[in-house]
Amino acid sequence: MSKLRVRQVKSGLGAPRKIRRTLEALGLKHQRTVVKPDSPAVRGMLFKVRHLVEVLPESDEAEKGSQDR
Repeated sequence: MSKLRVRQVKSGLGAPRKIRRTLEALGLKHQRTVVKPDSPAVRGMLFKVRHLVEVLPESDEAEKGSQDR
Protein backbone atom coordinates (compact mmCIF):
# COMPACT_ATOMS: atom_id res chain seq x y z
CA MET A 1 0.00 0.00 0.00
CA SER A 2 1.35 3.42 -0.86
CA LYS A 3 1.89 6.05 1.77
CA LEU A 4 1.90 9.84 1.94
CA ARG A 5 4.36 12.05 3.79
CA VAL A 6 2.39 14.96 5.27
CA ARG A 7 3.94 18.08 6.80
CA GLN A 8 2.05 20.97 8.36
CA VAL A 9 3.56 24.19 7.00
CA LYS A 10 1.03 26.76 8.23
CA SER A 11 -0.56 27.22 11.62
CA GLY A 12 -4.09 26.15 12.41
CA LEU A 13 -4.52 28.97 14.92
CA GLY A 14 -7.49 31.12 14.03
CA ALA A 15 -8.91 28.41 11.78
CA PRO A 16 -12.39 27.02 12.41
CA ARG A 17 -12.66 24.27 15.00
CA LYS A 18 -13.41 21.67 12.32
CA ILE A 19 -10.08 22.40 10.59
CA ARG A 20 -8.12 22.26 13.86
CA ARG A 21 -9.75 18.94 14.75
CA THR A 22 -8.83 17.54 11.33
CA LEU A 23 -5.17 18.51 11.86
CA GLU A 24 -5.33 16.84 15.27
CA ALA A 25 -6.89 13.68 13.79
CA LEU A 26 -4.07 13.49 11.24
CA GLY A 27 -1.55 13.72 14.09
CA LEU A 28 -0.02 16.93 12.77
CA LYS A 29 1.77 19.62 14.70
CA HIS A 30 3.40 22.66 13.14
CA GLN A 31 6.58 21.81 11.20
CA ARG A 32 6.30 18.07 11.97
CA THR A 33 6.08 15.29 9.40
CA VAL A 34 3.89 12.19 9.63
CA VAL A 35 3.48 9.25 7.26
CA LYS A 36 -0.10 8.19 6.54
CA PRO A 37 -1.54 5.43 4.34
CA ASP A 38 -2.95 6.59 1.03
CA SER A 39 -6.64 5.89 1.59
CA PRO A 40 -9.83 7.73 0.63
CA ALA A 41 -10.43 8.77 4.25
CA VAL A 42 -6.97 10.29 4.62
CA ARG A 43 -7.25 11.94 1.20
CA GLY A 44 -10.53 13.56 2.31
CA MET A 45 -8.95 14.94 5.48
CA LEU A 46 -5.98 16.24 3.50
CA PHE A 47 -8.29 17.94 1.02
CA LYS A 48 -9.96 19.77 3.91
CA VAL A 49 -6.63 21.15 5.21
CA ARG A 50 -4.80 21.43 1.87
CA HIS A 51 -3.99 25.11 2.47
CA LEU A 52 -2.08 24.25 5.68
CA VAL A 53 -0.12 21.15 4.66
CA GLU A 54 2.43 19.88 2.17
CA VAL A 55 1.94 16.33 0.85
CA LEU A 56 4.58 14.17 -0.81
CA PRO A 57 4.43 10.51 -1.90
CA GLU A 58 6.42 8.16 0.31
CA SER A 59 8.43 5.57 -1.60
CA ASP A 60 8.90 2.08 -0.17
CA GLU A 61 12.69 2.33 -0.55
CA ALA A 62 12.88 5.56 1.48
CA GLU A 63 10.80 3.94 4.20
CA LYS A 64 13.21 1.02 4.54
CA GLY A 65 16.18 3.37 4.85
CA SER A 66 14.55 5.68 7.42
CA GLN A 67 13.08 3.25 9.97
CA ASP A 68 14.60 5.18 12.90
CA ARG A 69 12.79 8.50 12.19
